[in-house]
Amino acid sequence: QVQLVESGGGLVQVGGSLRLSCAASGRSFSGYRRGWFRQAPGQEREFVGSITGNAGITDYADSVKGRFTISRDRAKNMVYLQMNSLKPEDTAVYYCAAGEGYALWGQGTQVTVSS
Repeated sequence: QVQLVESGGGLVQVGGSLRLSCAASGRSFSGYRRGWFRQAPGQEREFVGSITGNAGITDYADSVKGRFTISRDRAKNMVYLQMNSLKPEDTAVYYCAAGEGYALWGQGTQVTVSS
């Protein structure tokens, strides 16, 4: 079964850090862009950042540039989202996605930033 599983979410204070992980199983996504998205209550899901499959080039939403970093471990089929200097507006369910056109999504992990 092909699936993505996020982990690492939780409750953190303003200015704190969290590291999210996205584990892929069932197939390799090494040649595909892997993305992170988030959805806050009552809001649309939004793009956070991505990393390309081959060159590992990253791209970020303006709202997280300089604070969030995406990395990967191709051998482990893992992608990570390091989140620093967290703000209350970063509170959301975070999802990872992979595959052609982000066809596959994880179940999400909750991140709550308290002020």
